[in-house]
Amino acid sequence: MFRNMMGHIDLILLSTFLSVSMTSETFDPVEGEALVIKCPKWNSPVKITWYHTDTLKIIPAEEEGSRVFSIDKFLWFLPTSREDSGNYTCVTHFSSNRTKSYNVSVQVHSYKPGECFQSPIRYPNDTGRGKIVCPTIDNYKNATIVQWYKDCKPLQGQRYFKKEKYIYIENPRREDDGYYTCHFIYTHKGNVFNVSATRIFVSGGKTKLDAQEQASSSKMVSAYFDGHAQVYYEESILNITEVKKEDLQSNFTCIALNIMYNTRVTVTLQLKVQDKEVLPNVLLITGSLVLLGAIALSVILYQSFRVDIVLLYREIFQPHSVKDDGKIYDAYVIYAKNHTSEANFVEYFVYQIMPDILENKCGYTLCIYGRDIYPGEDAVSAIETRLQKSRRLIILLTHHLINSKEDAFDQHIALYNALIQNDTKVILLEMETIGTYGKLQESLRFIIKQQGTIKWKEEHTVHPQSPSSRFWKQVRYHMPLTHRPSSRLADTT
Repeated sequence: MFRNMMGHIDLILLSTFLSVSMTSETFDPVEGEALVIKCPKWNSPVKITWYHTDTLKIIPAEEEGSRVFSIDKFLWFLPTSREDSGNYTCVTHFSSNRTKSYNVSVQVHSYKPGECFQSPIRYPNDTGRGKIVCPTIDNYKNATIVQWYKDCKPLQGQRYFKKEKYIYIENPRREDDGYYTCHFIYTHKGNVFNVSATRIFVSGGKTKLDAQEQASSSKMVSAYFDGHAQVYYEESILNITEVKKEDLQSNFTCIALNIMYNTRVTVTLQLKVQDKEVLPNVLLITGSLVLLGAIALSVILYQSFRVDIVLLYREIFQPHSVKDDGKIYDAYVIYAKNHTSEANFVEYFVYQIMPDILENKCGYTLCIYGRDIYPGEDAVSAIETRLQKSRRLIILLTHHLINSKEDAFDQHIALYNALIQNDTKVILLEMETIGTYGKLQESLRFIIKQQGTIKWKEEHTVHPQSPSSRFWKQVRYHMPLTHRPSSRLADTT
């Protein structure tokens, strides 16, 4: 019996001797994301088993509806939950009755808005080469990278080249240092899961930090140390609540060490140099904004008062056309002719008011049918000739003119010459409210659509002979420059 007991003790000792443990790793996933952990690969394994370290409960293979399961060397969390936090062990069995164990710690963190990774960073960092690999993506078959982030901001720019699981940085420099997060999606049996992983990129040693004198700030001094196989990153935070002058003359040294290696980084603080171009740039931007505001205001004022501005310019500088265009008249007037002895305001307007304002006070020359076409002349030829010799065409719109077949001939010839042959500008005076303009010729409707009409209102009758009234200002604005000096206008209102 004693002999059998000794054999049993030997077996236990032998089993213990042949079992090898590895150092543990820690994973920090975000709740709701997928997590796949890979057991290290060994030569000629017979079987791989995943356990809950604390309870020694075996994690079973995948079943219908399983969320946490094991497949070969992989441990799956689809997706992670806060209750998954704990320790897990992967045991690899070999044919020689030897085993090797791999311990992992899983800490599931709640999602926090504005954070794209958990600190501290557990993955080895990349240094200097400008090539960053997405951590753990090889554990997820056919995963697709959706977006890369630097310090939680989408990574953009021509210096960054994305290919497969890598992102390449062209000519890495100091400002490229930071936290790089890859966000990818993984599909398992038709279900899509989000995964994110972050690692640190360091382009080179940091020697200086910017500071603002007499300002409250928090500075972080960081150092990386080199193991035999991989480079790992650790960070120690130096908090300076208030930067003083003596701090600017001091050296701050961070020392990192382990059983294999140690390193140190010394940093100094310096005052942030004020950019000499800041003030000129501010002045340039301010001046540009003022100029744009002035231009916008000028455009608004001109649109609102352009008639008054143009007329004021003509009155002050009295510009006159010196070009010999072969014209005799400044405007040809078309109106509805009255063949009865009944008094008619339109004819009074044409023969009395218009000549008094435009000819006597403004210096224009009008051609009015019945006044400037002499008896015995061929009417058609006379109208056509006078139209060709006129710089503008004034049409007095009334219901009588619209419905008159006799005056339609004059309109047709006038509009044909104005729009087709001579490109003469047309001035439409709406002496009565016409309405929808549906009965007008198509050419007149086209002109109204382009430039509108100048409307005569009853209040104009109170001072019909004032060239400074709004109605006559509009008419004068559309008239051409005079071909001879005219007396200075006086407001008779």
